[in-house]
Amino acid sequence: MYRFFPDIEMRAYPIEDYPCKSKSAAAIMLMIMNNLDPSVAQFPQELVTYGGNGQVFSNWAQFWLAMQYLSEMTEEQTLVMYSGHPLGLFPSHRYAPRLVITNGMVIPNYSSRDEYEKMFALGVTMYGQMTAGSYCYIGPQGIVHGTVLTVLNAGRRYLKAEDLSGKVFVTSGLGGMSGAQAKAAVIAGCVGIIAEVDEAALMKRYKQGWLMEISNNLDHCIARLRDARKNKIALSLGYHGNVVDLWERLAYELDTTGELLADLGSDQTSCHNPFSGGYYPVQLGFEEAKQLLSTNPGKFRTLVQESLRRHVAAINRLTDKGMFFWDYGNAFLLEAQRAGADVEKKGANKTEFRYPSYVQHIMGDIFSLGFGPFRWVCTSGDPQDLATTDSIAMSVLEDSIRRGVSTSVKQQYNDNIRWIREAGRHSLVVGSQARILYSDQRGRVSIAIAINRAIAEGRIKAPVVLSRDHHDVSGTDSPYRETSNIYDGSAFCADMAVQNFVGDAFRGATWVALHNGGGVGWGEVINGGFGLVLDGSTEAEERAKMMLSWDVSNGVARRCWSGNDYAYETICQAMKDNAALKVTLPQKVVDENILEQALKS
Repeated sequence: MYRFFPDIEMRAYPIEDYPCKSKSAAAIMLMIMNNLDPSVAQFPQELVTYGGNGQVFSNWAQFWLAMQYLSEMTEEQTLVMYSGHPLGLFPSHRYAPRLVITNGMVIPNYSSRDEYEKMFALGVTMYGQMTAGSYCYIGPQGIVHGTVLTVLNAGRRYLKAEDLSGKVFVTSGLGGMSGAQAKAAVIAGCVGIIAEVDEAALMKRYKQGWLMEISNNLDHCIARLRDARKNKIALSLGYHGNVVDLWERLAYELDTTGELLADLGSDQTSCHNPFSGGYYPVQLGFEEAKQLLSTNPGKFRTLVQESLRRHVAAINRLTDKGMFFWDYGNAFLLEAQRAGADVEKKGANKTEFRYPSYVQHIMGDIFSLGFGPFRWVCTSGDPQDLATTDSIAMSVLEDSIRRGVSTSVKQQYNDNIRWIREAGRHSLVVGSQARILYSDQRGRVSIAIAINRAIAEGRIKAPVVLSRDHHDVSGTDSPYRETSNIYDGSAFCADMAVQNFVGDAFRGATWVALHNGGGVGWGEVINGGFGLVLDGSTEAEERAKMMLSWDVSNGVARRCWSGNDYAYETICQAMKDNAALKVTLPQKVVDENILEQALKS
């Protein structure tokens, strides 16, 4: 339906520019257009925001119909979206969500990759990734912040280092979300070497200033790595080539010189979609591989799996000598295992591999403290409004530290205060005037209240949309990523994400979304998100208090019940702060032999 492709500049316009009967509807239109902004979206003509196939709609006719409905919507109607299809406006009430989205809600027995391809071709379902199909993407800034925190905390855990200068981080991918890795490496203070096969993606990040240098020569890359490592220079170097070649060259340097040149490693290819262009085999050049994918997908699949085996073999060689590697939740280890690569962890359960996911070893405990990727968008489009919200957020976190928090919470607050300062200095805004920070329940609610009051006082010129990544404390059930550190047997259950979607809807969210797929791929995850419009009203403040509290406590309570000590402490503190909150707590087994003793008796 390319004939419906809009003949307009696609971007987030100031909220006052949208024809509407409801400011909430105008805010949604702004967020939709931001997701399709060419400077933000990966393949905007295909309505793909990120991840290779994460769509806003299935076709441009759906875009026009949704925008028409939103322009007509009143505060007593709700727009219902079925996997990109605008089902229509239905009567509701002013306290109900203005928009309810579901993407890919397929009966479980039919939620396979092959069935998806058929249903997508028929136009009856859609892969919304996470914030693509929920209209809440804010460009690569979101993943920059998460990657900064991941790299910083990886340094603390694996290298016992607060200062990462001179440390080398090797990874791949400079596309939709993976493009953030280069900027994150520099903010974290390390040397980042990122491989990318697609020259267009590489050049996009270079022109944006997110990559400091680019090269297609491995000899040059190794020389620059050595120099930056020796002189402790923060560097982001994009290698135009296949990451397998890069890993194998690093293994060769180890074998021939005895020098381990990489300290930390990961991967952000779109491995959730490995046989449809998410991962390119090392045996072929980029254009040749694309041609083979089109003409002989079976042969392409065989080469991809062979490439994954080589990929892992090189990484294993380096980790045997002290490098630390983690899976970034893109299904890399899952697909490598399916390809027959050596990623098995003996005696482990099915969600564990030779290397941990970044949630298992790094971000999981942060989630259990209630911290996750909270974000907001200033709908005025004015950078000064964003600067005001940055100042408000820093003041809130600094005030919380002064009033007293635990050591672990204080560390997270300080990391985020540092982040806000660095974000302004590094010009991270792409598309809408947005900011992200990792915050806990107290921080999110306090920041929301402070921003809402600033709108009421006229210090912020227009409404602000609150949101978060689905990749959060409560938003996603994903046994190979967000819930991979839940070991009570419930990692494959999706109650948390579904309950979160429902609970957000009746606690005040302006819109809610629930998706099959996202991050690790179709059929592997259930996740949801929300948007909440702050307009300076007392009602908006009450909605924010109620909804944001639930949006965090739900996941912390679930993680507490699964046995996480951080979550136990966090939910107990939340119950002290709010007498109306009563959570079922687990009882620790003091004597691990109690079951055996009971059976004997």
